[in-house]
Amino acid sequence: MDFAYSEKVNQLRKRLSDFMERYIYPNEQTYRDQIAASGNPHHHAEIVDDLKAKAKEEGLWNLFLPDDEYGAGLTNLEYAPLAEIMGRVSWSSEVFNCAAPDTGNIEILAQFGTPEQKRQWLFPLLNGEIRSAFAMTEPDVASSDATNIQFSIQREGDEYVLNGRKWWISGAARERCKIFIVMGKTDPNNPDKYRQQSMVLVPRDTPGFTVKRNLTVMGYVDNEGHCELTFENVRVPVSNVLGEEGSGFAIAQARLGPGRIHHCMRAIGGAQYALELMCQRATARVAFGKPLAEQGVIQDWIAQSYLEIEQARLLTLKAAWMIDNLGKKAAQNEIAMIKIVAPEVFTNVVNRAIQVFGGAGVSDDFPLASMWAHGRTLHLVDGPDEVHKRSLARSVIRQLTR
Repeated sequence: MDFAYSEKVNQLRKRLSDFMERYIYPNEQTYRDQIAASGNPHHHAEIVDDLKAKAKEEGLWNLFLPDDEYGAGLTNLEYAPLAEIMGRVSWSSEVFNCAAPDTGNIEILAQFGTPEQKRQWLFPLLNGEIRSAFAMTEPDVASSDATNIQFSIQREGDEYVLNGRKWWISGAARERCKIFIVMGKTDPNNPDKYRQQSMVLVPRDTPGFTVKRNLTVMGYVDNEGHCELTFENVRVPVSNVLGEEGSGFAIAQARLGPGRIHHCMRAIGGAQYALELMCQRATARVAFGKPLAEQGVIQDWIAQSYLEIEQARLLTLKAAWMIDNLGKKAAQNEIAMIKIVAPEVFTNVVNRAIQVFGGAGVSDDFPLASMWAHGRTLHLVDGPDEVHKRSLARSVIRQLTR
């Protein structure tokens, strides 16, 4: 296995890092000010559109998409270090049209969408004109087991009728979120529990569909929102099914492999940023007669954080290499491991940084408190840690008891 960055990737890393230095970091306060001035926490900050135009001009656009017909044609291994750089600032991925959940939605629309679905939804997403959401999680069942989903999708003639509730649907609070990929049961009595589900495209303005409320994350209001949705006799044409009826579970699995690489590398980028803030604070502050950076416990935290970040990075690069070269099935253990490790590293490092910052660390004068709150959700999204540990343990037991 060779994780070395190619010349192409190193050039992209430099161009992306330069863009971050010139345009993203200097505009972090501008982004916050524009949202605050609008009076709407879900306002689309104007600076994002300004920078999207610059990113397009510089060819830093749709970098995540391995299909070179639509995107940059990078492998998972090539894209991983770019996702890490973007992960340093929570909103920067959107500038490069590389933000979740659009990335996963674009991938499955490109792979499973009909020509008409691509014309209506994929191409506007690729151009950064609209946003999208992926609606799977439900409030009334343990959604960590996707076969539990009870959302009803019934066929009536040439239409599907949708009824039920979804929640923690990321991106739904934004007015620019125009299309929802909704997973539900079209065949609840199918003896094959993995063929009961389908995915259906639901435009935002469909009658009977309501964004009921936004859910805060430990008191923080996310700009894109994590919303509860209700569907009351929502009707869409049968042509809005994504892929084939009954293929919803398989499509969901296809969406998750690369998406977890993206999530984990962004988390590693955030952890790296927190470590840098920790080091800067430790160097600048004095307690008990010497800089914090010379205190043994602080040195231990910094060293441990650096070790954990490097280990997580290498494991994620290995998973990316395996997906590229051996396929997602062969990389199942590695994908499970990074989904366990990356959130743990992120919250551990941010927590240490908060401790070094003292009272300032839990305030909103610095980004650490918000980073920790949102990082805590990474232990739950795309399957909670325990589900991945269960899957990994079963695989290890089979492997070691043959």
